[in-house]
Amino acid sequence: MEGSAMRGRKWIRAVAAGAALTLLAVACGDDGGSTASGDSSSGLLTKVKLQLQWVTQAQFAGYFAAVEQGYYKEQGLDVSILEAAVDTVPAKVLADGGADFAVSWVPKALQTREAGADVVQIAQVFQKSGTRQVSFKDKNITTPTAFKGKKVGNWGFGNEYEVFAAITKAGLDPAKDVTSVQQQFDMVAMLAGEIDAAEAMTYNEYAQVLEAKNPKTGKLYTPQDFNVVDYNTEGVAMLQDALWANGKKLANDKTYQETTTKFLTASLEGWIYCRDNAQACADLVVAKGSKLGKSHQLWQMNEVNKLIWPSTTGIGAIDKTAYDQTVKIAQGTKNLEGKTVLSKTPDAAALNTTYVTKAIAALEAKKLDTKGVAFKPITVTLAEGGQ
Repeated sequence: MEGSAMRGRKWIRAVAAGAALTLLAVACGDDGGSTASGDSSSGLLTKVKLQLQWVTQAQFAGYFAAVEQGYYKEQGLDVSILEAAVDTVPAKVLADGGADFAVSWVPKALQTREAGADVVQIAQVFQKSGTRQVSFKDKNITTPTAFKGKKVGNWGFGNEYEVFAAITKAGLDPAKDVTSVQQQFDMVAMLAGEIDAAEAMTYNEYAQVLEAKNPKTGKLYTPQDFNVVDYNTEGVAMLQDALWANGKKLANDKTYQETTTKFLTASLEGWIYCRDNAQACADLVVAKGSKLGKSHQLWQMNEVNKLIWPSTTGIGAIDKTAYDQTVKIAQGTKNLEGKTVLSKTPDAAALNTTYVTKAIAALEAKKLDTKGVAFKPITVTLAEGGQ
């Protein structure tokens, strides 16, 4: 969640009611808070800072695994992982020199680039969007067309783009036909009936509703209790967790260029490890201080793996078709004030596939499976509250 929240007279801030669910939410967010660093005992290691776009959780497990398994150290790097807060803009932190690399959703970073931040996308980790709109079955919201006249929640801070794109594609005016509610980073308002449909990530907020107890039955809710709108299915999915580099340094600094290849090679190996060791990676982020529980983190790790694998052209490769779709949607999606996410097509320098191509080749030279075509998700049983 980057940038400032959209303003508009139609916004309504949902009041959190009832016992609060875990507040640490989506695959978004942003601020250079606490760090988790690699082995810095050797002065020969190149120090690198990676800016996340939210707090420690399995959404970023591959990077923590690359530290823990020694993949960064193997590449001669000492990587510090910077957490984020709600108002952190990873692309700006990166452009301003506060980090060497950053994780950010593609439309958010491109918007920051359009505003003057020289950042360049160097890899695409998530191949699919994890954003959904969740509602109780009795609301009869199975497509965005049914958003008309409803209170539809989103987090703002740049996380609302797919929601507004779906509303627009359905032929609705987001400022007139829908009551847009800036929801908290949880599902409390939806469960309390304050909003009709809530924004959720498959790996986080959707799990939160399945970890909540149904007061009518005394048991946990099940998927059968909800309708879920999938923005991939609706054709408005936008690329999410990608890796970004400092454009100025990438163009002029040979040492940084070499570091970029090394950083990507180790990071992507971390994601390969988490594909094959979901439980270990879930345990790792819990040990690193995540506020989310063990079953929630295992669910999150499993769902994140589903967004990454299979990577048919190699982990981290940038699908130009998906990139172009993201740009097109960003240029056509308006907010409540009528402004689009992007005002023009990003220049060619916004995207550089050179380094991820080298990283994939390096991993394949180590006989690692970079595509994960045979990937099978595990079965995860959620506990109440995600414990």
